Amino acid sequence: MARRALPLAALLPLLAAGCSLTRVPDVATPLPVPLPGVEAPRAPLAPGARLLGIAERFVGAPYRYGGDAPGEGFDCSGLVLRVHELAGLAVPRTAQAQHAAAQPVPGSALQPGDLVFFASRRGTIDHVGIYAGDGRFLHAPRRGRPVGYDRLDDDWFAARFVGAGRFWTEPAPVPAAPAVP
Repeated sequence: MARRALPLAALLPLLAAGCSLTRVPDVATPLPVPLPGVEAPRAPLAPGARLLGIAERFVGAPYRYGGDAPGEGFDCSGLVLRVHELAGLAVPRTAQAQHAAAQPVPGSALQPGDLVFFASRRGTIDHVGIYAGDGRFLHAPRRGRPVGYDRLDDDWFAARFVGAGRFWTEPAPVPAAPAVP
């Protein structure tokens, strides 16, 4: 028993010295690497950002007129339909019907996940994409081009942009806790 106590007693000063040499981070300083087995808390995604995250899974999927499935390909409104369906939201099938049913959003208030609509032929709304932020949107463009990104300020899209809308809503703000007297 004395043999076990002696090595432990000899190690205690070394352990204490080792601890004193280790910098203890300030409370406000985040740890530089995650601790093994400890998952960092995640902020919940805004509904629009969640929609965009779902849509980004389909980047590179082939274009297919009338398509609304990853294995077959997508057309623009089929992509929007599938993304919203996977997020638990029901939307109409066509770009024209999606535009008519969406809650309008001013261009100055676009957020990731909002829909952007275009009239490319005869003035009817026949194309839709999902806004990604920074002037970019994700869509299924046309035959021969897979699902990917384009810019709203591209001459072709800027000339045909007719508006934006959304089917998701902002989460209700959390009321402030009453002040403690």
